[in-house]
Amino acid sequence: MGDGALSAWEKSSTARVVPPARPRKLAKVPFVELADGRLQGVVSSGSDIERVYVSSVAAGTYAFACSTNNNRPCGGARGSFCNHIRALVGEAVLQYGAERVARYLRVETADGEPDAQTVAAAMSGTRPPQDDTKAAAPVFSRFLRHLAYLELAPTTAPLPEMQWFPPTRAVA
Repeated sequence: MGDGALSAWEKSSTARVVPPARPRKLAKVPFVELADGRLQGVVSSGSDIERVYVSSVAAGTYAFACSTNNNRPCGGARGSFCNHIRALVGEAVLQYGAERVARYLRVETADGEPDAQTVAAAMSGTRPPQDDTKAAAPVFSRFLRHLAYLELAPTTAPLPEMQWFPPTRAVA
């Protein structure tokens, strides 16, 4: 896609917004990102509407962690991927595409087009170690910050907390 196909907003943005590979519903996994060398995100509890889990899988080692936002360990993540991590992988594939997720996590899948199930199976097949939950606090904090932006009225005016981005116009 050349610059001619970009809107004025996309041209002036310092970070290109990548649309989801496929539409996804946010009820089960409201937040997913490939960041800090991990696939990480927030996954809703299946049993308690007020509880969420912060789940992550490290690139390369596939070390995984899953705990509540209050740092209570997930009961299903005892030695293997829990349902929260599997849901996170599935939503990451919808958001970023299976190829990008596999490449980011350094997952080698069998011949053919990878999908969420083959990516998760390839990682869990290595019997990855269970990681500590030190990533939970920053991931949950970013999730809350994203929620705060949803509360704002739509505007094209600059947001004060985003002013640290460099200016996009050249000085004449």
